[in-house]
Amino acid sequence: MSRRASLGLIGTALALGIGAWFFTNGAAPQQNTVKVSDVVNPVYQIQSENWPQPAPRFYGTAQDWLNTGGKALDLKQLLQSGHVVLIDFWEYTCVNCLRTLPYLKAWNQRYAKDGLVIIGIHTPEFRFAHNRSNVAAAVKRLGITWPVLVDSNYENWNAYHNNFWPRDYFINMHGYIVADHAGEGGYEEAEALIQQLLHQLHPNLKLPPLLKPLRPEDAPGARCYPMTPELYAGQRGLLEGALGNIPNWAPGRLQQLPAPSGTLEDGVITPVGVWITEPESLRHGRATNNFEDSILLRYHAITANAVIKPESGVPFRVYVFQDGKPVDPSDKGDDIHYDETGKSYILVDQPRMYQLIHNRTFGSHILTLTSNSPDFALYSFTFTSCTEG
Repeated sequence: MSRRASLGLIGTALALGIGAWFFTNGAAPQQNTVKVSDVVNPVYQIQSENWPQPAPRFYGTAQDWLNTGGKALDLKQLLQSGHVVLIDFWEYTCVNCLRTLPYLKAWNQRYAKDGLVIIGIHTPEFRFAHNRSNVAAAVKRLGITWPVLVDSNYENWNAYHNNFWPRDYFINMHGYIVADHAGEGGYEEAEALIQQLLHQLHPNLKLPPLLKPLRPEDAPGARCYPMTPELYAGQRGLLEGALGNIPNWAPGRLQQLPAPSGTLEDGVITPVGVWITEPESLRHGRATNNFEDSILLRYHAITANAVIKPESGVPFRVYVFQDGKPVDPSDKGDDIHYDETGKSYILVDQPRMYQLIHNRTFGSHILTLTSNSPDFALYSFTFTSCTEG
């Protein structure tokens, strides 16, 4: 199983108006008095051998927690004080995780007062995401107010036998995982389950109607096109065939790479000029004045994102071109700016995901990224392809 949810599968789920849900229709273990009717309304039941199961405890010290006032949280104490819990495994550079945040924020605002506690468990993908200060900065920047457990040693990830970002686990008042969901989508089903679990706590609780889709592409009838898969710029990309124009890959090797001849292959990261091949990234190999080194990529999608790190922590610009031109303002991603000459760029000041492109319509394009900074390190590209029906 992949350690990231497939956007292709997510697109299918969104197009069908469903999510990758796993519910139980079997009885709880005999030592607990929870009944099937306590677990989930039968209308949402799907055959699964996984649930219910007792939820694992949290692994981590007080220093591993964010948004808790310096305290370590205890799952048993949360449940005993009258709560149900939504565990959200996420990673702050993961596009799918970031796209679920508006719904998590809405549920937190709607239901925290009624007993819902969201716990974000941040398990890192890249080395820099092991750093607690980077995670804390991301939590603040993204406006996440619920408790976050920094799981840099994968203790909680392994305790849950998790394989995906994002993945949500729903824990009832008895401490049992009753459902889980991997990837995007399924937001209406998730909120309905939250309401059911809260009604177990407070049978007379009055709850609002379910949220309407927060984005057009989340609504029934949305169209999700085939797209370029996630691409890694380090050794994983080499092994997966996502790195081109590098005849002799080795970690830490300075490479002088010529411009490619012929047509670029879709889904192949193509560096041109002087680059260093690192285990997790492609790093610009020199400081330049004329922006002669670049990364080329042909892709097909609606949005295109890049995970980039300023290796020395000093901000710099990466100029972004689409099909040989500055990015059209109607196709620009959230992180695109324009200089005094009209050229499009992103300001790289933190190790994170940057949205480069949000095309008006689905299509195939060629991206060019170029910088004069030797601190420019590219880790991955990600894409989305769903649009309103």
